[in-house]
Amino acid sequence: MKNGKKVGIMGGTFNPIHNGHLLLAQKALEQIGLDKVLFMPSGNSYMKKNVLEPQKRVDMVALAIKNNPYFELSTIEVQKSGNTYTCETLEDLSALNPDTRYYFIIGADSLFQIEKWWHPERIFALATLVCTVRDEYDFNAMQEKGNILAQSGARIIYLNIPKIPISSTDIRAMVRNSLSISEYVPPEVADYIKQEHLYYEED
Repeated sequence: MKNGKKVGIMGGTFNPIHNGHLLLAQKALEQIGLDKVLFMPSGNSYMKKNVLEPQKRVDMVALAIKNNPYFELSTIEVQKSGNTYTCETLEDLSALNPDTRYYFIIGADSLFQIEKWWHPERIFALATLVCTVRDEYDFNAMQEKGNILAQSGARIIYLNIPKIPISSTDIRAMVRNSLSISEYVPPEVADYIKQEHLYYEED
């Protein structure tokens, strides 16, 4: 067993990052005893299209986490050309930091999709999954799915937090409809979206 740092990874398009992402990362930090959480905006996702350009998403993440000393921006995926795959990112990180234990933080929706990801067994070998309830999935359904994934080598920790009723899709729709998003994103992110005139038109 590795005895080095325990590092969480919050991956995603962050289109845009919102308070739900930040709360999830904070709860993972506290409940698992992580040393830090890496916020890792995706580069060219093979699973999502029509995503805002990487630099603007990186800028918003940097603004959102700047006041938390335990949160750190990672641009490892946005710096890659071509499609980015979680398993390859974890292999790169593990090669650079062989003594670090990685914890990949996901919502329940991702838990139910992860078998369709690129080589999920390589993800399971390199990181513990940290999962929280999201959308229509309840805790019992998550555990049942987790038991199936465990047969392929997955290690899963379930976070004890309430459902977070925020999504980036909803926030983009609110911006398009000239509704306030101040409850859902840090003020710096709301200001950036307005300043850069992001999401005012249909994706």
